[in-house]
Amino acid sequence: MKLILASTSPYRRELLSRLKIPFEVCSPEVDETPLPGEVPEQTAYRLAIAKAQSLAKDFPDALIIGSDQVATLDGLQLGKPHTHDNAVRQLTMMRGRSVVFHTALCLYNSRTGNIQAKEIPFTVHFRNLSAAQIESYLTKEQPYNCAGSAKSEGLGIALIERMEGDDPNALIGLPLIALIEMLNNEGMPVI
Repeated sequence: MKLILASTSPYRRELLSRLKIPFEVCSPEVDETPLPGEVPEQTAYRLAIAKAQSLAKDFPDALIIGSDQVATLDGLQLGKPHTHDNAVRQLTMMRGRSVVFHTALCLYNSRTGNIQAKEIPFTVHFRNLSAAQIESYLTKEQPYNCAGSAKSEGLGIALIERMEGDDPNALIGLPLIALIEMLNNEGMPVI
């Protein structure tokens, strides 16, 4: 069976390539707007499944990986900032505080209809940064397409005091530990 990554994220593509298994990348067509009353964990979970299933008709005999991430601070959802000013606002709000990144993963077998899905939380405790430090980071890294304006795999590690979670890859956007288990369950062992 083919392995398909339902994502345009270069970060997810890089993470999946670490497993040294062949895969294709295809962009899912999914409206990522949270539903009314939906909590962030539910949004991430629902969207991971929707992204994987959205490619089923194009790949009827494949294992399709969908993933989504929602960052929250005191229940407030933090999306991708897209602009410098929004990133400044996000990082200013997050300094000295803890943010939970809810990363959901789905492996969908389009041949059998089997769905494996899981939400993996990861907590990041941010340093109490000055406005000058935030500006310096944003000028150097420009993380405008990352939830919460921080890329831990790059210079963003300097923003972080400590992290808590089961899989550091979940923070980057693709929980590899859970994915390996799901692939094993589908008869596609990584090693």
